[in-house]
Amino acid sequence: MSDKILERLWEMGPTFTTGTPHAEKLGIKFVAVDKGRATMSLPYNKELIGDINTGVLHGGAVTTLLDQSSGLAAVAGFETLGATATLSLRIDYMRSATPEKTIIAQAHCYKATKHVAFIRAFAHDGDETDPIATAQACFMATGPRLKAEDIK
Repeated sequence: MSDKILERLWEMGPTFTTGTPHAEKLGIKFVAVDKGRATMSLPYNKELIGDINTGVLHGGAVTTLLDQSSGLAAVAGFETLGATATLSLRIDYMRSATPEKTIIAQAHCYKATKHVAFIRAFAHDGDETDPIATAQACFMATGPRLKAEDIK
């Protein structure tokens, strides 16, 4: 991956949160991006509680966090820059998130063909060895693509 593409990914990264209405509404934050990798976070928010008796965040918020971070990892996994679309997303919930803690999602594109990126991701609330959920996803490249030499 060229330095130009990586620089552009750092410029684009925040738009996966602030430029996506549902991600922005949930409060998802861009953390980092690298070749084939992305990290985002979801600060605890009482408006997202799924169980009022325990204070645990709704699983749908965790799903969105994993989808957004996986999408950015997919964009970062292709050799060219451009839009992607989720083809498949499977979530395995392992445990409830701890109330009052920020959830962190880390996604990795472990293979990318010309048109499809394959992603593994997990969400945790501070201990990477004790995930809240894991994800397996596929994304497809859509629309026009930019090569490194096309970036000014």
